[in-house]
Order: sequence, then structure tokens, then C-alpha cells
Amino acid sequence: MITGELRNKVDKIWETFWTGGITNPLTVIEQFTYLLYIKGLDEKEKEREMDAELLGLPYEGLFPEDKPQLRWSIFSNMGPEQMYEVMTAEVFPFIKSMGGEESVYSYFLKDAIFVIPTPSLLARVVAGISGLLQSSNNTGKKDTLGDLYEYLLSKLSTAGTNGQFRTPRHIIDMIVRLMKPTPQDIIVDPAAGSAGFLVSSGEYLKEKHSDLFLDPVLKEHYNQGMFHGFEMDSTMLRIGAMNMMLHGVDNPNIAYRDSLSEQNKDIEQFTLVLANPPFKGSLDYESVSDDLLKMTKTKKTELLFLALFLRMLKKGGRCASIVPDGVLFGTSNAHKSIRQEIVDNHKLEAIISMPSGVFKPYAGVSSAIMIFTKTSSGGTDNVWFYDMKSDGYSLDDKRNPIEANDIPDILNRYEHIGAENERKRTDQSFFVSVDEIRDNGYDLSIGKYREIQYEEVEYEKPKVILSNINKLEKEILIGLTELTEIIERSKSNEK
Repeated sequence: MITGELRNKVDKIWETFWTGGITNPLTVIEQFTYLLYIKGLDEKEKEREMDAELLGLPYEGLFPEDKPQLRWSIFSNMGPEQMYEVMTAEVFPFIKSMGGEESVYSYFLKDAIFVIPTPSLLARVVAGISGLLQSSNNTGKKDTLGDLYEYLLSKLSTAGTNGQFRTPRHIIDMIVRLMKPTPQDIIVDPAAGSAGFLVSSGEYLKEKHSDLFLDPVLKEHYNQGMFHGFEMDSTMLRIGAMNMMLHGVDNPNIAYRDSLSEQNKDIEQFTLVLANPPFKGSLDYESVSDDLLKMTKTKKTELLFLALFLRMLKKGGRCASIVPDGVLFGTSNAHKSIRQEIVDNHKLEAIISMPSGVFKPYAGVSSAIMIFTKTSSGGTDNVWFYDMKSDGYSLDDKRNPIEANDIPDILNRYEHIGAENERKRTDQSFFVSVDEIRDNGYDLSIGKYREIQYEEVEYEKPKVILSNINKLEKEILIGLTELTEIIERSKSNEK
């Protein structure tokens, strides 16, 4: 999450858009993103040119040598009129056609529209962005762009039309670190949004498995086959695709798709699901894939997505998904059947309960993280429960940073989960046996199993309390008498 000077700069640019006549928040974000994307392309190009020069290798650049004006570092120094002409006539058409008609760039940007109306507004916005997004080598931050996206998306103060809301970056990073993606994984987010889970997974792999880029096969897999995301919102699809490409993934497999419909034919294709799917409420049976309905006969999206994850995962594949609390304790047949399916036929590993303010200002919904492995042969033994009290930010709409933060403890305890056997039900985390879960009707809410320890308070006998009250009353009366005498003497002296 960005703070301080960088946040103030973003706010200033946002205000510039609004005063310039672009007042739809999503339009502002989209136009802002195009410009960040264009600037990021130039910065990435500079890094590659420097690497090639350092290694003495030939390098065929992304930008044509005879058109230097396409680069941010050149056109950003032009006058407003010339800059606007270059942007509208050359730069924007260029980014929409990079790599030819069949390239991933042109596929995602083919419907993009540049709507900044005047040269003066473009010049002010470009000037604001020029000092905004520095390369990671200069700032020491791996994901400045991701933080900017998260802050920009926070400007959308309400949930989207399909019930989606943006997952905070630090929650995404926590989930990725819990799951520890490997260079061999095939990762999918069936409700990708701005591709936060995919970007965070890529950054994790760069940090923990940087040597994968030395292996041609793994490098090819990283750039071509590892990351998959589906999204129904065309604007978020473009933002997510640009986010992935700016984070160094050459060909992200991000597509327009309704994941719950018959359009999605993926069966046992992926090894890792990371998701915070939208919970719209209810869908018509006609709009849902038949094989999902066979697993759980329901119209509720939060249950259908769990069925989808099981269908999409290969055997041995893992899933970490955010779910609304109702999934954990709902009493309908559909609720119970999907929980029973995961517990009895696969391996449920962990339930991490999160406080209701985590998704503010979008929503105050209570939620949890469900972690399981697809086995198709059972395997649930002891399920780890954790009661998160704080995520490092206030739980009101302001979401200001605070000292209390359970995330480091969650990561540490999950890393050394064997030691949790010694924990009691009164602790913040503990194990619950699969037999106890079955006995409780597959209820997965932490409140069902946590023991609350009440401290015994001893009070004095009534006789002693009354004696103390009488003593205090006498002292008060003595004090009042003395105070009255002082006032009377004061009046006499004045006369």
C-alpha cells in the first residue's frame, strides 16, 4: 500500500483528470493505466538495453529505431500540442498493434480508447506521472506498479456490478507466500480482476527461484504457460493483462470468460488455484455449467466456484481461495455437500478466519481463506484454524496502517505447522480433527471449535463493600464540611 509523497502525487494526478473533465473513476483508472503502461514499456526497454550492453549482446528493441518519439522519455519532453499529436497519432496506435495482429498486446488493447480530450490535460498528467513510477532498481520496491494499481482501485468505493471487490495487496501476498508457488506450477485465477494473484506469484518466483530464468524450459514456461486468468469485465481484463506484461510475463494467458458457464471447459488443467471470486448471490441454473451443478445443486456462486476449483485442478493440485463466512457454516444441503466433498474426498488443510474490515471500503463482509488439496481419495486429517484479529491496517473505511498485524505470525505458524499440535483451543490457532468436524455436520467456522477462557473475578463480601461505602461517605462529609468553612472564612475576610 502506498503512503506519503507517492500517494500525494497519485492524488494530484487523479485530481488533474477530474478537473480536466474525466470524472468516471473507472475511466480515470483505465487512462491512468495506459500511461503507466507506456512509461513502463520505456523503462523496461532501458533495462534490457543496459543488460545487452553490459553483456555485449545484440538487442533488437521493442521500439523502431527511426521512431524515438514513441518512447516516453522523448515525447514527455515535448510541448503540449506536439505531445498530443504524437500520442494520438503514433504512440497509442503503436501500443495497440505491438507484435502484429495476433500478438497478446494487440489482443488485449484492440478495444482500448484514448479519451484524454485536450493537449493541456495530457501534458499535466504526463508531467505528474514522469516522476511517479521509478524502476524497481531505483526504489528498492519490487511491486511499485502493483501498489499503484491497488491504490487506484481503492478509488472505486463500491463493489463492482457482479459483486466483485478488489483484494488488498498485502492479503494477496500473504496467500501467495502461504502457498509457495513453484517454477513447475500452472497457476490460475478464474476471477482475475487486475491479476493481483498472478502478479504476486510471479514476483514470489523471481524472489525465491531466480535461477529458473537460467533454465530455458522453465523460463519458457514462466513466460508462456504458467499464468492463467479469466475475467468478465473487459476493462479489468485489459488492466490485468497490462499489469502482467509490465511485470515481465511475455504472454499472459488472460481471457474473457465466464468461469462458471459452459464456456469454461477446463478439467484438471492446473496445479494451483489462487482466487477471490465475486459472490454475486444467485445465478440461473441455465447459465451454470452442468457438471458443476452435478457436484453441488445450487445457484449460489460462492459454492459453485469451489466446485469449479475442484474440477479445474489436477490431482495433487492445491487451492487457496477467499470465501464468505457463510460457506463455512451454511446449513443448506448445498453448503453441507460442498464442505463434505472437500473434507471427505480431498484434503482440507486450513481455514484462516479474517476480520470483517479487511475489504473495506468496498464491503464489510466477514470472510476466510480456505486451503485444500485435490486428491479424489480423501486425506483430511487435522485441519488448522487461525483467528486473524488484525492485518496491519485499521478495520474502518480509512484503513490506516497500525502496529498490530497477525500476518507474520500466520506465515510463521503455517511454515512450522507441525508445532501447532501443542496449541490449545483457547489459543489464536489450533488443530481440529476430521472426526470432530464430521460430528459437527462439517461446520468449518472457527467459533464452533474455539474455547473462550473466562477469567474468574472475585468480589468482596457485601458486608465489606457496605462498610467501605460508609467509610467513604464519612470522608466525603468531612471534606464538604472543611470546604464550607473555608468558603465562609473567605467571605468574612472580604468584608
